[in-house]
Amino acid sequence: MVEVGAHATSVPARAVRAREGVPPACADLAGAGAYTGPVPVPPSDPPVSPLPVTGESSRADEREIARQRKVWTERAVFWDEHTPKGLDKVVDALVDRSGDTEGAVIVDLGCGTGQVTFPLAPGAARVLGVDVSPKMIEILERHARERGDDNVEGVVCAIEQLDLPKGSVDLVVTNYVLHHLRDRDKAEVVRRAATWLKPGGRFVIGDMMFGRGAEARDWAIAATKTKAFLKLGPGGLWRIAKGVWRMVVRTQERPVSMSRWVAMLTEAGFDVVDTAEVIAEGAVVVGVRRTEAASTGSPAAADA
Repeated sequence: MVEVGAHATSVPARAVRAREGVPPACADLAGAGAYTGPVPVPPSDPPVSPLPVTGESSRADEREIARQRKVWTERAVFWDEHTPKGLDKVVDALVDRSGDTEGAVIVDLGCGTGQVTFPLAPGAARVLGVDVSPKMIEILERHARERGDDNVEGVVCAIEQLDLPKGSVDLVVTNYVLHHLRDRDKAEVVRRAATWLKPGGRFVIGDMMFGRGAEARDWAIAATKTKAFLKLGPGGLWRIAKGVWRMVVRTQERPVSMSRWVAMLTEAGFDVVDTAEVIAEGAVVVGVRRTEAASTGSPAAADA
């Protein structure tokens, strides 16, 4: 569980880097110092994960998290120095739709090195950047020190294992991250976010949003990207083949359509107040938590 309140324990990235062999569940984190924003606190020793810790599915969960952790730790420096083309437009669209953040407690899921975290920091009470990669959080915290953003705190935690007290957050954001989760985990994150947020709180999702051919937009996106790659010659053909393979096996990228996101948000207790196509496959969906957010029910999405 993550505490949101006075004098919680801060979690410097070095505390996690010292335990490289341990899956990055929030309960694994430890540190020192006072912090008044949302911070993971170890509930016991040995650590207790919010996910089941026994059985075949649990082992599969840990393997998936370890894989994502390795991938994004290896990419952290490059990601920080080279923002993918067009992604800045999605960031701008997400920030613009985040509403009034003055005095807000904000959680950035899959924060990376702060592409969304820092634009939201001015005026906010606290911003918690959550990422599975220790290296990403190390860079985020360095940037925060350099910028003087003492309201920004980074924590190493798999999104699938994050938990927060009910009604403790004003805004949850995530950008180009959730398509890496399995579909059942996407739906679970949406359901959990509905409990973390105060009534009227926002969940703003920026991501690649398309399915596997069930909607006209899926085919339009595929046609646009194929035409662009064909102009690149042999290298473009390789990228087309790689993209098709990834969509078929769904091991790294698992996007779903905008309509699927709307369905998951609605079922979890959100009113969807905005949807916007930003670039090619990139889109933003905004949900506002109803007074009584649903916390149970059948998933809107299951593993494909």
